[in-house]
Amino acid sequence: MHISRVRIKNFKCFKEPFDINLNEGLNILVGDNEAGKSTILEAIHLVLSGLSGGRYLRNELSEYLFNKTAVDEFKQTLKNPPEILIEIFFSGEGLAEFEGDDNSEKKRHCGAYLKIAPDERERLLFDSYIGLGNVTAIPIEYYEATWSTFAREPISPKHLPIKSAFIDSTGGKYQNGSDIYISHIIKNHLDTNHKNSLSQAHRKLQANFMDDASVRDVNEIIKGISKKLPNDKEVSLSIDLSTRNAWENGMVSYVENIPFQHIGKGQQSIIKTKLALAHKKAEEANFILIEEPENHLSHTKLNQLIKDIDDKCKDGSKQILISTHNSFVANKLGLDRIILLNEKRQIRLEDLTYGTINFFKKVAGYDTLRLILCEAAILCEGDSDELIVQKAYRQKHNKLPIEDGIEVMSVGLSFDRYIEIAKKIGKKVSVVTDNDGKPDTLKEKFIDYFEKPESPIQVFFDTDINYRTLEPQLVKANGWERVNEIVDEKYKQNGKGYDKGDYKCGNENELLDFMSLNKTECALKFFDLADNFVVPDYILKAIEHAQKK
Repeated sequence: MHISRVRIKNFKCFKEPFDINLNEGLNILVGDNEAGKSTILEAIHLVLSGLSGGRYLRNELSEYLFNKTAVDEFKQTLKNPPEILIEIFFSGEGLAEFEGDDNSEKKRHCGAYLKIAPDERERLLFDSYIGLGNVTAIPIEYYEATWSTFAREPISPKHLPIKSAFIDSTGGKYQNGSDIYISHIIKNHLDTNHKNSLSQAHRKLQANFMDDASVRDVNEIIKGISKKLPNDKEVSLSIDLSTRNAWENGMVSYVENIPFQHIGKGQQSIIKTKLALAHKKAEEANFILIEEPENHLSHTKLNQLIKDIDDKCKDGSKQILISTHNSFVANKLGLDRIILLNEKRQIRLEDLTYGTINFFKKVAGYDTLRLILCEAAILCEGDSDELIVQKAYRQKHNKLPIEDGIEVMSVGLSFDRYIEIAKKIGKKVSVVTDNDGKPDTLKEKFIDYFEKPESPIQVFFDTDINYRTLEPQLVKANGWERVNEIVDEKYKQNGKGYDKGDYKCGNENELLDFMSLNKTECALKFFDLADNFVVPDYILKAIEHAQKK
């Protein structure tokens, strides 16, 4: 049993119906800020748990749950009061009671939904409020939240066949001194007998507390202050038992005798994730939502956490949805599990070849999400190429390429891997490479991308076999003496410029030997140069291609 699809309408950033299909095991959400990743996680958890921000939705209804554009339109027209609809579609066996056509498609599916809409029992009051005009806020007091199956049967979140645990490591949310998420996870590990035993133990605390001599003395003092007259009410101190599940709010989780909220954020994230992954109710297809697991974790700890998640996905007992901005997380868990959100649209990488997926799993340090999330990219072989491209862009436009949403990335010899990803997502990419004395071989290798102006992916290199790499190309464009001035570390400078004869290298060959042994250091000299230099033509063409809309 698993969630196959989610549909969201009028919830936070999603106004129009938004559908997202989910894999049985692992799903990885990536996208820019404000793309809707967190909203999707919140929407799913809201339906499955009834919790919003750790509190029960019925007590936390707010105008800010609704899409702002829909709210503004209603305030202006006073027509079509906004309604939130979140539908969860189930797949698996034993779901007959959830099957029906009470969904937005009016087709037979298995699932359930949450609807937040004006309460029909309050319709007269609602209409009266609207009739007054000058509406500045949604009259949320006349709204109600209802859960129902697609078979038109009312239901509460606790009776849904799939349970959710929401692990948000981006910040701590505490209530009465305890972390609400870990409390929720722990509660789901307990059977009814354990919960009843805890509740009884908690009630005994009240009796023991009230029998304590110190407490009796204090309550006598309070009684003397509050009950001055026969009709005055008596006031006393006790332990709160006013709610059915008071023990839940009164408990605080400890780790090695330290309250949970006082241990490190990274350790909190690890513990919450491990507890959720270890949920003992195996008969329930539990759904785990993890918000940016990379937060507060060192590389080693993150690697350990990712392994735990990956292992649990492999055994098929959990369905997991992760949002992340971290390439290491995405690479290690598998780029084929990525769902890219872009302007409320989805792009999936599930058709990537096994070789590319496996490569980035094994060599997870490559920053693949920089390519996936940028406007366009310029890919280079090494650090020296990247520095020269960055400088060339700034020299031409007086700003760095990233300021225009263009990533310049050093990817070694992994061009094919990145090109496969770029092709799948339709990303504009310029590849800048050396010809290594074999331009014809390069032309054949990149036959679909060399001198193909119609292609969003293009490969740029100089075809002159006498200038095999970047350093000779710089000498070719600027002359060896000018390059010598730029990279020389021992020059003397007078008011007119460089003193002749004080260069590090005595001729072009010496200069090229020096540059080949000090590639990055020489490129840094160009990058830090106060005035301009001549940029090789193939680099300028690569920049121009990346800029084209």
